[in-house]
Amino acid sequence: MDFCITILAQANAQGNQMELRFLWDQATLEGKAIIIILAIFSIFAWSVMVAKSLQMRNAKRLNGLFDSEFRNQKSLLSMYERRVRVEGCPLFSVYMAGCIELDQRLKGPDGQIKKVVSIKSIEHIKRSVENTVAREALRLESGLIMLAVAVSGAPFLGLLGTVWGVMSAFSYVAMKGHADLMTMAPGVAAALITTVAGLLVAIPSMFGYNWLIHNLKVNTVELDNFAQEFASRMETEYLKDDES
Repeated sequence: MDFCITILAQANAQGNQMELRFLWDQATLEGKAIIIILAIFSIFAWSVMVAKSLQMRNAKRLNGLFDSEFRNQKSLLSMYERRVRVEGCPLFSVYMAGCIELDQRLKGPDGQIKKVVSIKSIEHIKRSVENTVAREALRLESGLIMLAVAVSGAPFLGLLGTVWGVMSAFSYVAMKGHADLMTMAPGVAAALITTVAGLLVAIPSMFGYNWLIHNLKVNTVELDNFAQEFASRMETEYLKDDES
């Protein structure tokens, strides 16, 4: 029984290969060019999906490790003073930006270390942290435009190939002077394959894009929440009570 199933599967696969080869041979030059362009789109789209998935997964893992360490430290600058490094962690980048700015504000003109800073200095530090949040969000978002282009552009490229192929098929029928199934079917079938190719590019790209956008929003919210928590702890530990 298993042997029969295997034979049928192999025969079906060979039949599909022959069918695709026949459709490719019947396709117009323009249709073949569009299919090649869509294949390149597909390669880029899958590369972006894999790379961004790994990047966001790594960022999520590192954010979790850093957040656990951050909540266990006694003072805001403890990890900074211990020269802890967490490369590739968005939360750590935000933390370092705030700590570097805070450390500079705590150093007086004579080199003496102050224990508090003014509200004006706090506002400068907050802006530096917010800029880093925006920069990290953009870094995570970079490359997603390629998926957006694949989702929106691939079906239209496929449709263009189909319309062009059907137009060529009807032109061939007109030149032949008679319309029958044998005359029209190969050209129309070959024309429709470009739409199939466009959808094969757009559908996975759409799912991948939506999943990555969801993860991007989650990461951005985490960055914003951490920036607010950083600012709150900074004000609690270092804000000068009297501005006189």
